[in-house]
Amino acid sequence: MSKFLLIGSTEPCSGKSSAILGLAKHLQQQGAKVAYGKPLGTGDREMDPDVRFIAETLRLSQMPPMLLQLDEAALLAHLRQSPPDSARSVASLLEFVKASPADLVLLEGPAGLYEGEVFGLSLAKMAQALNAPVLLVSRYRSPSAVDALLFAHRQLGSHLCGVLLNDVPPDQMGPAQVVVRPFLEARGIPVLGILPSHRILRSVSVGKLVRQLEAEVLCCPDRMDLMVENIAVGAMNVNAALKYFRNLEHKAVITGGDRTDIQLAALETSTLCLILTGKLPLDPRVRSRAEELEVPILSVDLDTFTTINRIERLFGQIPLHEEVKVRCIQELMSANFDFSRLYARLGLTQPLASVSGA
Repeated sequence: MSKFLLIGSTEPCSGKSSAILGLAKHLQQQGAKVAYGKPLGTGDREMDPDVRFIAETLRLSQMPPMLLQLDEAALLAHLRQSPPDSARSVASLLEFVKASPADLVLLEGPAGLYEGEVFGLSLAKMAQALNAPVLLVSRYRSPSAVDALLFAHRQLGSHLCGVLLNDVPPDQMGPAQVVVRPFLEARGIPVLGILPSHRILRSVSVGKLVRQLEAEVLCCPDRMDLMVENIAVGAMNVNAALKYFRNLEHKAVITGGDRTDIQLAALETSTLCLILTGKLPLDPRVRSRAEELEVPILSVDLDTFTTINRIERLFGQIPLHEEVKVRCIQELMSANFDFSRLYARLGLTQPLASVSGA
């Protein structure tokens, strides 16, 4: 029977998918066979972009069944009627694990400590039902993250095999390593990794901005892979704009389609994309300079406020759907995650055992 690991998080958007890809890629490089599944989702497995991207990246053909779709229809049906047969769903998942040829089956848990509770399938209850070890991912912004980790430890008990502190800001790396790690370890919470923030993982491709804004690409359509890290709004005079733009690198600049002066100023700084509102004709001088610098220009039929809101929603999710991000998380985990300690806790001290014995 394959071993399996449940990857959970203290809150949504903590980096579960990143951790899964980093761990799975490392295992595959060691020659181990890996399977992946997401028991709880917000839609059909085929329609979940995260599931599809991870499966394609890891080149997986078979996946464990989804237990439940956590959408509004499922929730209302549950509240109106009897609960779904969770025991049968867990049994079907266990059957897959037993039949899987993988050395390790990675199961992506709920988005937070309470999601799925109404169905009896929160992270803690799923761990108990599956008797699964849990790797808990926590997005670390300050030492206050310790509260959620202590609470999770009380919920998960012996099922918690370790935590990963993710996306740690530069000024917090020292305290996380010197103070927080020993504090948690002394309370029986193994800290298996502390991953620093990285600009690539906090970026969004120009192509995703195009789709999010339903934008028209006015030039450089072959540069949709550029990764935008910051957003600037050009609504001031040129001198103030230049000072403002020079303080932001790898940015997209939002400005009116009639602000040719701001557009040209932005192109003289570290700008990866211009987003023009108002659906106005593009000045030939701006087009010529943008093509020379290979900077895409997008035109949107939206006002500035709506444009900013849509982009902020996209940055709040930061999907891991670019190959450059996969390479980045691999490098971060290789340098900052204790794989051997996790393998030992899972009884996988020899990840190549099944391969070497073949």
